[in-house]
Amino acid sequence: MNHFLTKSLIAMAAVSAGCAAPQDRENIIGESVIEVVDGKMTPEILVTMSKVSGPQVSPDGSKILYTVGYTDIAQNKGNSEIFVMNADGTGRTQLTRDVAGYSNVIWIEGGKGIAYISGGQVWTAEYREGERPSLARTHQITDIDGGVAQFKLSPDGNSIMFTHYVQSYLQKPSDTYPDLDKAKAYRTEDLMYRHWDHWVEEIPHTFIAQIPASGKITLADATDLLAGEKELYELPTEPFSGIEQIAWSPDGKKIAYSCRKLAGKEYAFSTNTDIYLYDIATAGCTNLSEGMMGYDTEPVWSPDGSRLAWLSMERDGYEADKVRLMVRDMASGEITELTGSFKYNASSPVWSEDGTHIYFASLAEGLQGLFVADLEGNITRITSDSLWYDFMTPAFVKESVNGTEIITSYMSMLFPTEIVSLQWNGTNPVDSVTQLSFENKDILDRLDTPVMEDRWMTTVDGKQMLTWVMYPPHFDSTKVYPAIEILLGGPQGTLSQAWSYRWNYRLMAQQGYIVIMPNRRGTTAFGQEWCEQISKDYCGLNMQDYLTAAHEMQKEPYVGKMAACGASYGGFSVYYLAGNHEKTYDCFIAHAGIFNQEHMYMTTEELWFPTWDNGGAPWDENPVAKRHYAHSAHKFIRNWDTPIMVMHGGIDFRVPVDQGMAAYNAAQLMGVPSRLVVFPEENHWILKPQNAILWHREYFSWLDRWIKEQE
Repeated sequence: MNHFLTKSLIAMAAVSAGCAAPQDRENIIGESVIEVVDGKMTPEILVTMSKVSGPQVSPDGSKILYTVGYTDIAQNKGNSEIFVMNADGTGRTQLTRDVAGYSNVIWIEGGKGIAYISGGQVWTAEYREGERPSLARTHQITDIDGGVAQFKLSPDGNSIMFTHYVQSYLQKPSDTYPDLDKAKAYRTEDLMYRHWDHWVEEIPHTFIAQIPASGKITLADATDLLAGEKELYELPTEPFSGIEQIAWSPDGKKIAYSCRKLAGKEYAFSTNTDIYLYDIATAGCTNLSEGMMGYDTEPVWSPDGSRLAWLSMERDGYEADKVRLMVRDMASGEITELTGSFKYNASSPVWSEDGTHIYFASLAEGLQGLFVADLEGNITRITSDSLWYDFMTPAFVKESVNGTEIITSYMSMLFPTEIVSLQWNGTNPVDSVTQLSFENKDILDRLDTPVMEDRWMTTVDGKQMLTWVMYPPHFDSTKVYPAIEILLGGPQGTLSQAWSYRWNYRLMAQQGYIVIMPNRRGTTAFGQEWCEQISKDYCGLNMQDYLTAAHEMQKEPYVGKMAACGASYGGFSVYYLAGNHEKTYDCFIAHAGIFNQEHMYMTTEELWFPTWDNGGAPWDENPVAKRHYAHSAHKFIRNWDTPIMVMHGGIDFRVPVDQGMAAYNAAQLMGVPSRLVVFPEENHWILKPQNAILWHREYFSWLDRWIKEQE
């Protein structure tokens, strides 16, 4: 969970966990009343769609808990409520309805109760079928000053682990000068003083405590898992990790966790997280992945505690290395890779009930499917590649003589996350699923639906590249349509069948645009060779891949003017192509893009990334680094002659906002039609509802102006 979202949850006003006070009732955020005109999707519809998350299946497999997020544009905020339904999708019941907001919802006491975070604290409540938790049957179990970000209960339910933010090493003036308690400044003599979207005043730590029979847990009652460590390390690691990085052993006596025990410059240049084993009785800690130098994350215990699985990258400083599935025998200490012969990355491991195999998700050839590996490394695909969906973490797996039932979530470019079940016979990939939740059905049924197509295009070096193409509803090949080519961020990532509330391709198609989405060099769903080629070659084959897709589509008589649009590395791609596209595109949009690679190296925070991908620092004399910086986008500004819009967040510390301002200023000085839109309170993404609406309005206004034929 990223820092922005975590701190937002903690900052929610603490109200009754059971119901809102009468004066707050009018501010309750629920399902939006959405008007659909002529079947057309709008930014307002996108922002206010319901957001399903966190399905939790009851221990007996009969019920599913989940949360639904709602957004109110006028209030400029969102809220999440708790729902329950039967495992077959019937009996949907809303359990909560108030302004407090709910997260981290789980079953407790064998399904007799639930636990959750509300108002920054952990609560429990009895569960009675068909009823919402009432004030009389709720119990607050934490009272932590500053709040709780996430939590897990021990297997016996008698203890809790929770994450909480503590003061970092970044000094405040009053730490040294108590009389300057109103001064505001940050002082440091090391790196990593800011991260993603915040100055590092606080860092997350994880604590454990026994749950008392009465009363509430305070910080004084809890033990910090990092107590006594030399440095103030993060647990879980910032900015995106969460409680999934920390796992109770089945007997509740030990805890496995992922942590990068580095700080300052070492932290800034390294991705080396390790898996540690913490003994609760002795407070002793052992490094289980000693000598494994890349990211080691998401430890998951086998049901009997005899083995521990986790995800691992091999190389330090490379955040897009192959993600391997590892298993350690806890008795012998032997570590085995299960995915050595598997071409793709593994994610979200889940053990089978008997501990003989592991279910996981993986992006493969542009689609995220479900797979299973046995302990010898034999891997079988569960979901068919004929299903154009992205499947996510299995929430529930039940094996029987009749086959395997899996409850999970899925989504596509055409609809947001919903909960589904599938039945697998153990041999043939599943080619159909049963959808259980329908939180956005009413809206989707009223929208005209775009048409999706997968195209395999031949690149300049003779390879095959998957390019998704989405056509507007009621597409007519005898007409001419404006087109948008999507330049992917990352640079490592994948244009798969994922749904986004920021860059939403269905929304673009429903405004009358053909949307072209090439999985150029650097995408992660086509094997490590395809993924790694982009590193140290930003100006090379991936740019040719973009031009290949553009030129291939421009051969079609129905493709008119074309824009190139992208964010982050996609923004760099916009800036680079603006100086090197030879009239291919008619306008550009860059969001949070890298413009000056030299300056970027010295102002971003996670320095392992540019050091690896750029081949070194701007002052390094090696030929790879020299070539990279010589092809920084800002070196080609003299060639800019195509309208460009620049958008950026003011608290984006990954790609600082001055990159966007420099690009815009340069365009202005070159006399290029250009527009700048800066969101001073946003980070690398645009998250606040009204800002998101504004972002989309500006986006389509610019495209309409330059590539859509005016009626």
